[in-house]
Amino acid sequence: MAMLAAYLPPNVTESEFESLAEAALSALERAFEASLPGADVQAKGPGLLEIEFDNGTRMVINRHGPAREIWVAAKSGGFHFRRQSGQWRDTRDGGELFAVVSRLASAQAGETVDLLAR
Repeated sequence: MAMLAAYLPPNVTESEFESLAEAALSALERAFEASLPGADVQAKGPGLLEIEFDNGTRMVINRHGPAREIWVAAKSGGFHFRRQSGQWRDTRDGGELFAVVSRLASAQAGETVDLLAR
């Protein structure tokens, strides 16, 4: 848990995390629907977003409460994002959530997916 403390302000409660994560997931859902109309984008309950691309592959994006992270499962692998300085950042390379998911979705869909422009 010491590593987690380095990324989250000590005053972020579980409910604040859930609110921030839900806002990010909702924004991702809207961005996918606007930038990739052929994809099947579904909120599968609180904290879970599933995207099925035209080629039949899927991406799952969910909040993970115990770690206070957003997790992305894509064809190319799994990615974890923590809230840092007001943005969701990849725990491996610091990439921003929407930029990384745009790159992953583009590779998976076989076409340009720009979630940042939305």
